Amino acid sequence: MSKRRGGNMPLLDHIREFRDRLIKSSFAVILGSVFGWIYYQKIIRLLTMPFCDIGVSATPNFDSCGDLYVNGILGPFNLQVKIALLSGLIFSAPVWIYQIWAFITPALHKKERRVTIAFVSVATPLFSSGAYLAYLILPHAVDVLLGFTPNNLGNLIRFDEYLDFVLRLILIFGMAFVLPLFLVALNLLGVLSGKAILKPWRLAVFLCFVFTASFTPTPDPVTMTLLAIPLCLLYFASGVFALLVDKKRNRKDRNKTGLSAINEPEEI
Repeated sequence: MSKRRGGNMPLLDHIREFRDRLIKSSFAVILGSVFGWIYYQKIIRLLTMPFCDIGVSATPNFDSCGDLYVNGILGPFNLQVKIALLSGLIFSAPVWIYQIWAFITPALHKKERRVTIAFVSVATPLFSSGAYLAYLILPHAVDVLLGFTPNNLGNLIRFDEYLDFVLRLILIFGMAFVLPLFLVALNLLGVLSGKAILKPWRLAVFLCFVFTASFTPTPDPVTMTLLAIPLCLLYFASGVFALLVDKKRNRKDRNKTGLSAINEPEEI
């Protein structure tokens, strides 16, 4: 499909492009869901391991976790479908992230297309790093929340509720790690300068802690700090990288200006 820069693509072509990119993204999610369906048992063990390892289970071993349960006849089937779909969404992240970015910024120049590919290539490991950090602090988060249970009461937990809690933690950490990358991408596209990114650094640090305090599902300051510190570091790293890009861009502009002045004929 031929595209024209400057928003001149007809509406029907926009709809067709949206349909094509939606189909590609859906196909990638389906393929990832098949992978999640096949490795369902291993994914379940991986998700329950942090919970069982903190000693709250009556039978804390590799094969069972007594305080987690599945409810209803259709509960196990619905759980496997949910795990498969969510796994497909996570595994296919590089594909649908690229499709979203490419649809938002159509008809990019060659240099800007390289920025898009670099954005997706870096966003995937950053999201994975945030998700892995969430997995590491998951036992601490569960331990803190279960600590509010009265001493004379037990606490049986539905696995679908536990799964929602785990996925919320993982998605928040993963998305938080990707957010500073948007600043870098906007800088590479010439929308934001490095000075504009770093100038409100005090406000940015404050907002990082507000963000973690608002969206982290645990009330303890340890979990909040474990997310806020790497988020602040990524923010400063994106600002420094943007300054280096600006410096290189300004040097090229000066060279072009100098060459233009040399090649310009003198007036008589």
